[in-house]
Amino acid sequence: MGIDRLFQAPRGGGRIAAGQRKVTRRPVKLATWNVNSVRAREERLLRWLASSRPDIVCLQELKVTEEAFPFEPLRAAGYHAAVHGQRTYNGVAILSREEPSEVERGFGDGGDESQARLVAARVGGVHVVCAYVPNGGEVGSEKWAYKLDWLRRLRAWLDRRFQRSDLVAVAGDFNVAPEPRDVCDPPAWETTVLFHPETKRALSEVTGWGLVDAFRLHHEGPGLYSWWDYRRLAFPRNLGLRIDHVFLSEPLARKCTGASIERNERKGKQPSDHAPVVVELEV
Repeated sequence: MGIDRLFQAPRGGGRIAAGQRKVTRRPVKLATWNVNSVRAREERLLRWLASSRPDIVCLQELKVTEEAFPFEPLRAAGYHAAVHGQRTYNGVAILSREEPSEVERGFGDGGDESQARLVAARVGGVHVVCAYVPNGGEVGSEKWAYKLDWLRRLRAWLDRRFQRSDLVAVAGDFNVAPEPRDVCDPPAWETTVLFHPETKRALSEVTGWGLVDAFRLHHEGPGLYSWWDYRRLAFPRNLGLRIDHVFLSEPLARKCTGASIERNERKGKQPSDHAPVVVELEV
């Protein structure tokens, strides 16, 4: 069953019989969330799934192998999962109400695949890509070079894998704030790996494939962040960065009717340092 058929009203033609309610079609909710350990955040994740009711979720920083991933609790909550796990570090997954197909893990380009940072799948008519871009450590370090190369590989993979006419969503923790309005203090951050001019150029090369920032289709202002450091009371002071993104191919961007950051998920006991980013799609 295609994703468009999952959420549309039955078609019978003619009038609605007396006593029947017209079923309206609701947008498909696609979310991305760096959970910072699915084991530590399993209960929070399940509660959020029950309250927010997303249809597709890209998770990053699982910090578990596929064998240790909580498939059964998520299945009981109504979600299938395509997982690319890794012990202690990294790890990505796509959760979806419809069983995903055409699952791919990694770039398959012959390069370094020791870090589990990319999983892709088809969910109905949408190609969903979950990405966890390397942090980069410090500018000039080996980790920094790995980050820039990883973003280059992502662009090359998009070139090989998709057509511009495809419905593609590339979502995840990109560890890059694209613009000054995405950063609480741009001068203080522009020498770091999260807002350095070189890393912003590398991200723009990726989006130059033909991707649109879904959040910025609906929100123009500054001060809207998805990540806050655990230290220095960064969250209550709103000293954050917008580094979690949902990028949509142009045909899919035309179907995007809303976007939000669910900031409340950064509150409470033992939160992730990231909040979910959610977009709504009329597909």
